[in-house]
Amino acid sequence: EAELLDLKANPNKPATGTVVEAFLDKGRGYVSTILVQAGTLKVGDYVLAGPRHGKIKAMQDERGHDVQEAGPSTPVSILGLDGAPQAGDKFNVFQDEREAKSIAAKRTQLQREQSVRTQKTLSLDEIGRRIALGDFKELNLILKGDVDGSVEALTDSFQKLSTEEIQVNIIHKAVGAITESDVLLATASDAIIIGFNVRPQGNARVVADREEVDIRTYSIIYDAINDLKDAMEGMLSPELKEEITGNAEVRQTFKISKIGTIAGCMVTDGKIFRNGGVRLIRDGVVVYTGELVALKRFKDDVKEVAKGYECGMQIKNYNDLQEGDVLESFHEVEVKKTLK
Repeated sequence: EAELLDLKANPNKPATGTVVEAFLDKGRGYVSTILVQAGTLKVGDYVLAGPRHGKIKAMQDERGHDVQEAGPSTPVSILGLDGAPQAGDKFNVFQDEREAKSIAAKRTQLQREQSVRTQKTLSLDEIGRRIALGDFKELNLILKGDVDGSVEALTDSFQKLSTEEIQVNIIHKAVGAITESDVLLATASDAIIIGFNVRPQGNARVVADREEVDIRTYSIIYDAINDLKDAMEGMLSPELKEEITGNAEVRQTFKISKIGTIAGCMVTDGKIFRNGGVRLIRDGVVVYTGELVALKRFKDDVKEVAKGYECGMQIKNYNDLQEGDVLESFHEVEVKKTLK
């Protein structure tokens, strides 16, 4: 209440307020939408918002009309900051430009130190978990967008894609064009750069091509999420699934010296393949699992025998074959894993 009375008594005091949104406009540069909460903001004021600072070059109201000043409870868009502050950052007007620059530099340094501190280091439990999983993978991303809201939405969506086998790490996110420093950071951290409604700036594309850094640009959030999901599914190791190809019944056995036992069989269903596995079933019980050494039709070696045909079969390192046994042919196929 005292603060409200003070405002009414002195409306020209330096303005303070909150950043609502910030984005990169193609023609005008960094535009920040702010809500003045105290005092009066004027064109020409030197503003500090989070780690960003600058002199207000132009100010517009909610209808896009130019205004020279904005009082308490007034939302305006301002031009002139050297970057895009985050939504929720407080802003203050400074008389001394050097003081504002000094505070901005300190805040940037603190943010950098904090991001280094909060990077997840490997604990003993984490190492144990990765060893247990066997094949743990990480996907590092650098995220740049045109609007702070889009960057936050993409960050949340990407982090929700993390699984036990693949961890998604957003190592840097910001509003603005993709710069050379983003490419160098991606090189150092083996990251992929994702740009949402932004493109590489200056020498960034040349450096990315030289360093072989993957830059993906999107204009639809769902396209970015789906592409990342597909890439992660490609990183997952495929599951091996057994597929039974056919069955054959042993009609007669032949013992040949120095070779072993040959089974004369009739294929009852499916196909028998020479390069597949084979399972010996006797009275409904699996007796032996191995592989075929030979598959013949009369005297000729063949790759496969179809249903209704007779063939000769020899199992590697196994000779205890009896009439009436069933030989089941199978092979393993790779099944692509999908994210749950």
